[in-house]
Amino acid sequence: MSRTLGIVLAMALAFAGLTGARAQDATFSGLARLDVAASAITDTGQGVDVHLRLSQGVPYRVYTLSDPARLVLDFKEVDWQGVGAADLIRGERVKGLRLGQIRPGWSRMVADLDAPYPLARAGLDIDNASGAADLRVRLGAADATRFAATAGTPDLPGWDMPDPQSGLAAAPGRVPGEGPLMVVLDPGHGGIDPGAQEGELAEKTLMLQFAQELREELLRAGGFDVILTRDSDEFVSLERRVALAHWAGADVFLSLHADALTGAQARGLSVYTLSESASDEASAALAERHNRADMLAGVDLSGKDDIVADVLMDLARIETRPRTEQLATALIESFAAHELPLLSRPLRHAGFSVLKAPDIPSALIELGFLSSPRDLARLRNAEGRARIATALRAGLMAWRDADAARAGLVRQ
Repeated sequence: MSRTLGIVLAMALAFAGLTGARAQDATFSGLARLDVAASAITDTGQGVDVHLRLSQGVPYRVYTLSDPARLVLDFKEVDWQGVGAADLIRGERVKGLRLGQIRPGWSRMVADLDAPYPLARAGLDIDNASGAADLRVRLGAADATRFAATAGTPDLPGWDMPDPQSGLAAAPGRVPGEGPLMVVLDPGHGGIDPGAQEGELAEKTLMLQFAQELREELLRAGGFDVILTRDSDEFVSLERRVALAHWAGADVFLSLHADALTGAQARGLSVYTLSESASDEASAALAERHNRADMLAGVDLSGKDDIVADVLMDLARIETRPRTEQLATALIESFAAHELPLLSRPLRHAGFSVLKAPDIPSALIELGFLSSPRDLARLRNAEGRARIATALRAGLMAWRDADAARAGLVRQ
């Protein structure tokens, strides 16, 4: 992306200053921590000022993103533990703030702006005696034209995030029923994106734990190969989750979630499949929340095509869609057989981006609602999670056998 010379120089000087400070401070180690009391994000007369007091200097980059307007700061690496939006925001120009890990070794701050305030300057000052650092970022007066001209992820050496497609070529296809069933488990959310939260419990943590337990359940049963889209608390873009499924040659893709609904009494498990039109308003709202994950994590979405509209992918879905519906039905029937509570209408449809692999039967499973005391208790309990894992394993086995039989009929 094109950047103004001033911003590029500001970041380059920050790197040079940090190198010098490291040479003078032999105790530089560990993660930088934020001094909350000495840090703030404040409204100026026209724009926004960001001041972060860090326990030590770290390499960083700063940029803005459009649609909607966001300020993004990446670090190698800052520990945000115990820091929240309310601790830093002073004023109304920053509408929201997210802090967290984006992937191992990287942390990120994403600020939602109420207007397109272009980046004016950025600088990192390091105390040579203590190693502490002051990062200051200034956003100027709202200017849509200037903001659009300078927004985007900067092209700087050493900062590239992995391309979702780099090194990921689809594995050769297999005939259903031949060899182990390759299952890709997708623990929802991660890193800077916590998902739903209930007290100190975050959806991202619970889903990772369950995915690891389900993997063990499937591997012990035999007849399955299993990989996870993430095996730690890191952010994985929706696009990369789908790319990983193709790389693995997935026979099945299961995205695992446990949402929370404010003021609602919903409880029980449900299974969602892809559809351009949602089966109901609640499903549409749920899909919208899940699809915002990339945006909330500060991913540059400019130039991304809507892959649902691609004609070739629509053709591939003609074959995959009925297999997906049969998968969803098999899972729901297994949940019922194992006496797990189901949502009033457990099979639903919506436009979930993570389900858009056209050639892989894919389903999003809501394991319950963190906002439901009963669902929450089940998900927190090892025996409760084991019951769900057992039901999923049985459902996958039933679908695998039926799918192989149908494939045999087609070949004949």
